[in-house]
Amino acid sequence: MNMASLTPKHFLWRMQGEVAVIQLARPERKNPLTFDSYAELRDTFRDLAYADDVKAVVFAANGGNFSSGGDVHDIIGPLVERDMKGLLAFTRMTGDLVKAMLNCRKPVIAAVDGVCVGAGAIIAMASDIRFATPEAKTAFLFTRVGLAGCDMGACAILPRIIGQGRAADLLYSGRSMSAEEGHAWGFYNRLFEADKLETEAIAYAQRLCEGPTFAHGITKTQLNQEWSMSLEQALEAEAQAQAICMQTKDFERAYRAFVAKQKPEFGGD
Repeated sequence: MNMASLTPKHFLWRMQGEVAVIQLARPERKNPLTFDSYAELRDTFRDLAYADDVKAVVFAANGGNFSSGGDVHDIIGPLVERDMKGLLAFTRMTGDLVKAMLNCRKPVIAAVDGVCVGAGAIIAMASDIRFATPEAKTAFLFTRVGLAGCDMGACAILPRIIGQGRAADLLYSGRSMSAEEGHAWGFYNRLFEADKLETEAIAYAQRLCEGPTFAHGITKTQLNQEWSMSLEQALEAEAQAQAICMQTKDFERAYRAFVAKQKPEFGGD
């Protein structure tokens, strides 16, 4: 499957070489999510698992903000009128977006500026790497609207990134985490000024595209699966995964390049 020519209806998509750049498309409202954008993002990340022409993804800010989360009028208002079956259909769909991001087999880099709250903070959390500007304000504000902090995998994933106590602080209070806190706690890998953020994120993604991209997919899978394994299970899973990678042409390319004292040129196969 090739996705370079994708023309989504509910978010922006462009290719920078082999890097797909995604942006939410309503900057005048700080890029809220709607039922339609949730569903289209979920389907797109599912398809990315089979896309040969996309090797990495940058989920970028737009207009100085990342995302204000679920739209108050387009999502929260209608949810008040739904029955339990309808509510569960929605919450499962939002969780399916996270599952699709985790299972897309591509490194996902979030480039966060300005507002990054609610489901927007979840999208950043579900990414593999997170860059931000000093102005980024990140909040898992579900308790602010009368909901539990356990939304879209937050209670499972956030403690793995920043630790149980820090995650509990953010998920109970719904308070904003500053960029400096996020960087110190390991939520953000690096901070950049706003005029450099997207460029640096894309450049990082492009460097990953130059690597053994099949092996990157294996790495992503193991990072996500090994949390639920015992050490013995993880060691066996990694032994099998590495044996698979040793059958790739990229492994042979790296060896021959080393012998020739050259930089390997990986092909992703």
